[in-house]
Amino acid sequence: MKTICLYFEIHQIIHLKRYRFFDIGTDHYYYDDYENERSITYIAENSYMPALNALLEMIQQNGDYFRVAFSLSGVGMEQLEMHAPQVIEKLQELNETGCVEFLTEPYSHGLAGLANEESFKRDIEKMSDKIEQYFGKRPTVMRNSSLIYTDEIGAQVAALGYKGMLTEGAKHVLGWKSPHYVYNCNIAPNLKLLLRDVNASDDVSLRFNNSAWEGYPLFADTYINNIAACPEAEQVVNIFMELSALGIAQPLSSNILEFLKALPACAKKAGLEFLTPAEVIAKYPSVGAIDVPDTLSWVDEERDCSVWLGNQMQREAFNKLYSVADRLLIAKDPMLLQDWDYLQASNNFRFMTTKPSNATIDRGIYDGPFDAFTNYMNILGDFISRVRTLYGGIDNEELENMLTTITNQGKEIETKDKEIQRLLAKLAKYEDVKQTSSTKKSTATTKKSKK
Repeated sequence: MKTICLYFEIHQIIHLKRYRFFDIGTDHYYYDDYENERSITYIAENSYMPALNALLEMIQQNGDYFRVAFSLSGVGMEQLEMHAPQVIEKLQELNETGCVEFLTEPYSHGLAGLANEESFKRDIEKMSDKIEQYFGKRPTVMRNSSLIYTDEIGAQVAALGYKGMLTEGAKHVLGWKSPHYVYNCNIAPNLKLLLRDVNASDDVSLRFNNSAWEGYPLFADTYINNIAACPEAEQVVNIFMELSALGIAQPLSSNILEFLKALPACAKKAGLEFLTPAEVIAKYPSVGAIDVPDTLSWVDEERDCSVWLGNQMQREAFNKLYSVADRLLIAKDPMLLQDWDYLQASNNFRFMTTKPSNATIDRGIYDGPFDAFTNYMNILGDFISRVRTLYGGIDNEELENMLTTITNQGKEIETKDKEIQRLLAKLAKYEDVKQTSSTKKSTATTKKSKK
């Protein structure tokens, strides 16, 4: 039985305000609060809530048959907490059905995996902590920002204990291979990889409402029949997209939600099943390794990282930001750490792109890439000045010693936590034995007294 794995990402841009050179050193607040509230409220009302209600209805109508997965960025969740808490409440309601899986991703929705391994690790673990806090279960599957992946990133994720990872089923990586199988990381075989089906995903997220598209109008039965027509041996069709595709990229007036709600009945009729990423990983063995020495993503025709790091401005901003990454690992200032999360967000670099793209980039307050670069660098200048004021007196050797100490302390705490869990389990087992023995003794005494 062929499997459909349906996944949605929820991330919200943090809009920066107009910040001029003369603000450096005098203004340490970098955000456009009005635009942040306006945009998240609009997306929640026109996409997130209608889409989540539709998915909940699909679960209620189809029971355990229909299953779906989500990942949320930490910066996106902070915006939801502040301006649209009903979205998180609806996600919690979906979670209670038992038909939903939550994946983890970098908290900042940033590019730390390309720059600083320790920052990347902390970004992922911080997000996993938040997912566990809200939804009661720690993720076992990870997706990087915009599905960015390399063999080295896969190895880092595997070292953190994750069982699987999502990435793009790009032709230049797959060659003759199909994305409809489970693969594994080339240098960490225990990490399984689920590859996005580009066509099946983009038919819904990019082309659904395009009347000039040869597949228009797309009906649910046609869509499912195309999936069912794949070679019988193929295992899974991974349909990955942003949740905002439902309502924003494809407006509600296009009947996108009616299309979505018709999928389970059509899939059941065609003999297909729905599973979440962790369930797919548990069910299917890997058919082999995928070799990805260079960066892979789900953006643009090149499916690489050139939209964020393709020109000199972007690389200069990126290198300057991560030049203080190690010092942020020892930071305790909550505001500084929040700014660190927000300034890492990948959209800050995407606004600076100069490459032509099929996808329209809304640059917000910026007139163009150079304007975006100038504004970001002004903010970064103030931010780095604050970091150096607090931690600039630490030389590299002292910093290395402090980071080593912090790492060792973390490992020691982890070891002690495991020991505590082991002892608690042993105590619980002892209590069970004691209770059983007491019950048997009481029963024997009762029988004896009856005699």
